[in-house]
Amino acid sequence: MVFAKSVAQRLLVGALTQGFISVATLDTSMMKIRTVVSIIALVLSGTVHSAPLPYNEAGDAQLEVLQALSAAKFVKLPVLVIFGANWCEDCRALDTALKTQKNAALMSKEFLVVKVDVGNFNRNLDLSRLYGNPVNTGIPAALILSPRNKILYTTRAGELSNARRMSDTGIYEFFRRVAASAKTSQ
Repeated sequence: MVFAKSVAQRLLVGALTQGFISVATLDTSMMKIRTVVSIIALVLSGTVHSAPLPYNEAGDAQLEVLQALSAAKFVKLPVLVIFGANWCEDCRALDTALKTQKNAALMSKEFLVVKVDVGNFNRNLDLSRLYGNPVNTGIPAALILSPRNKILYTTRAGELSNARRMSDTGIYEFFRRVAASAKTSQ
């Protein structure tokens, strides 16, 4: 490494003294190189932050559902349980869409939301089976529970498994219909 550095320095000094490059050109080039190296260093060091992942891989999903059901009794809202995984593009797309203004308003007005991580179909499958196994036809999968833990709605045919191709309006309309259906089921 030291040898390569000394060779590079000698070549640079030689190019400057022979007039092949000017000091101004060298200064500009060095600034560009420093900028590129700084950006690469930031990316490699992980200091560039990406969006947080939607599913808590270390969470206790059963406890989170039980807590939501307890809270649902007081606020008189059903619990929307969304099964998914961080590796799943449709799951991340659904999560992003649910945070848009119109969808976020619908979610907060109609549901208490719990997101359940299924990993590589190796986590929280007991919870999925308890509620009719909605993940069997793909993720993201959703179910709506009454505050008394009664299933009001569940995806059965992979209705959300192409969420990345659904528009925000399409997702809004889906959950608006599901919320209306859940109200009549209570």
